[in-house]
Amino acid sequence: MSSITPADVEVGAKGGDGEAPRQPGRVSLGGLSLNLRSSGIYIAFALIIVLFSVLTDGALLQPQNISNIIVQNSYVLILAIGMILIIIAGHIDLSVGSVVAVTGALAAVLMVNMGVPWPLALLITLIAGALIGAWQGYWIAYFGIPAFIVTLAGMLLFRALTLTVLGNQGIGPFPDQVRTLANGFTDGYLGNVGLGPLGGADLFSLLIGLVAIAGMVTAQWRTRNARKGYGQAVEPMGLFVLKMAAGAALILFLVVQLARFKNLPWVLVLLAVLVLGYSMLAGRTVFGRQIYAIGGNLQAAIMSGVKVKSVVFWIFVNMGVLSAIAGIIFAGRLNQAGPTAGNSFELDAIAAAFIGGAAVQGGVGKVAGAITGGLIMAVINNGMSLIGSPSERVMLVKGAVLLAAVAFDVWTKRRAGATR
Repeated sequence: MSSITPADVEVGAKGGDGEAPRQPGRVSLGGLSLNLRSSGIYIAFALIIVLFSVLTDGALLQPQNISNIIVQNSYVLILAIGMILIIIAGHIDLSVGSVVAVTGALAAVLMVNMGVPWPLALLITLIAGALIGAWQGYWIAYFGIPAFIVTLAGMLLFRALTLTVLGNQGIGPFPDQVRTLANGFTDGYLGNVGLGPLGGADLFSLLIGLVAIAGMVTAQWRTRNARKGYGQAVEPMGLFVLKMAAGAALILFLVVQLARFKNLPWVLVLLAVLVLGYSMLAGRTVFGRQIYAIGGNLQAAIMSGVKVKSVVFWIFVNMGVLSAIAGIIFAGRLNQAGPTAGNSFELDAIAAAFIGGAAVQGGVGKVAGAITGGLIMAVINNGMSLIGSPSERVMLVKGAVLLAAVAFDVWTKRRAGATR
């Protein structure tokens, strides 16, 4: 089965070779037809990296700094995975920052104050996150209260609960295993290998990178062939090869730099599993297609037999679980659960989803796009910190990037509507 989402389907007659004809939102570069709406975010990400690499004299792409970017922003990326599904369905969740705080506090109380073994404590925390999501999902899906109101109330309720549990002090330290998950790195199972002027690098990490590249190319090739088999438009072969080469180069560069530092962060391994799993959920399952259907046209989804209430309920349960994971990771990284944990995390997750290509009205978006949007915010934060920019300037740039991303989405929709 191909990983085709409704967001990927482009309506129109295909050319004689099965490749995509000229459509609104496309530009031609040297004979290659490029869809700005789906590919623009990745081009923007590359340009931002190049810009800050120049401004920081290469410090941005140093092995330790790349590792810091991943570890320091992992919890926002985890939240962005769940947030993109909610936004695709046409909803929003303003409570995730407070849920991060309360689940982190619960984990700390269980492991530190009560001495509960860490595996059991983590399981209880994840169940608590699911129950929080179920509580909010019930009011939204079955009682009909708008998600904005329910999750705004949840933001206040769960922040109050966090302050009740913790007061004005933090609880820590966490067990070594939890801190390793948040801050630790994989062991060098196969030893190091020489890379000439780059020095030594962990062989196991490099092999993981090569496997990831092979998996990416294979999956994309199968998806392209499946689309052609269904009579859908596909990108030109030249553009496909260019995209695969760029993706392979990016993965290889990232893995080599991390392998030169302290190998792969465990939280990156967790993120990779989540991204792969949720990408398959969104693109290859009935449940994923139903999420897109609900956001794209609610009435049509109802008439098609989609159990809208059930789907909406479960995406909020899922958001609660991912918020609990992010709460554990954040508390483990700081080695304590604090009353201010999670402040503004909901804004960062929402921004990551919209910068990554989600549509304001719902029905459009990808997990990979949300991760890219989160990484854009992370690179802006890190790059401007490296060049010594004040915090108010960082907020100014992030706000401008978010506004530009949403404005671009609205512009492409208007342009597409005008050409029909």
